[in-house]
Amino acid sequence: MRQATIERSTNETQIRASVNLDGQGIYDVETGIGFLDHMLEQLSRHSLIDLTVRAKGDLHIDYHHTTEDTGIAIGQAVAKALNDRRGIVRYGSALIPMDETLTRVALDLSNRPYLIWKVDVSRPKLGEMDTELFKEWFQAFSQSAGATLHVENLYGENTHHIVESCFKGLARAMRVAIEQDSRLGQAVPSTKGTLVDIGTEEAEN
Repeated sequence: MRQATIERSTNETQIRASVNLDGQGIYDVETGIGFLDHMLEQLSRHSLIDLTVRAKGDLHIDYHHTTEDTGIAIGQAVAKALNDRRGIVRYGSALIPMDETLTRVALDLSNRPYLIWKVDVSRPKLGEMDTELFKEWFQAFSQSAGATLHVENLYGENTHHIVESCFKGLARAMRVAIEQDSRLGQAVPSTKGTLVDIGTEEAEN
């Protein structure tokens, strides 16, 4: 079973995140931020990754540290569970409609972190959460998971729908990318021969 737990403790947050990549989309999430909990539940349910998160942060200041560090911890847990990434499909993409909204997500679990974020929202907040923080979460996740991640909202009006479609898009792309490819066996899905510790060197894959 591809499972991992990460514990992250700083002066700003204390976070424990556990994932089971071969799960059933079972979640148990408590971050202290209601809307973020809702998004992480969507991520779990639609990726079929079992996800447990416990986060305590300096919410009396704002939601930034807890949001970012949760993305870091979940990303690190995914990377640890993927191990050397042998046999995975590696690529995934999704086109997610949600009422008036349509969002496209493309993912490469290349171990070369990169985020393209083409998402504009009209409202500065969802509940008490600053909407600018969602880019911070995706950036933190991409960096820690070792994922090249492109997120583009093609159109939409409702901010809730736009943000939720981004998380659902990531979930569906992850569901494909983390799957074991029966034709690959234990081969690395790269002509380079490795997806571990690539660093900044050029990779021909």
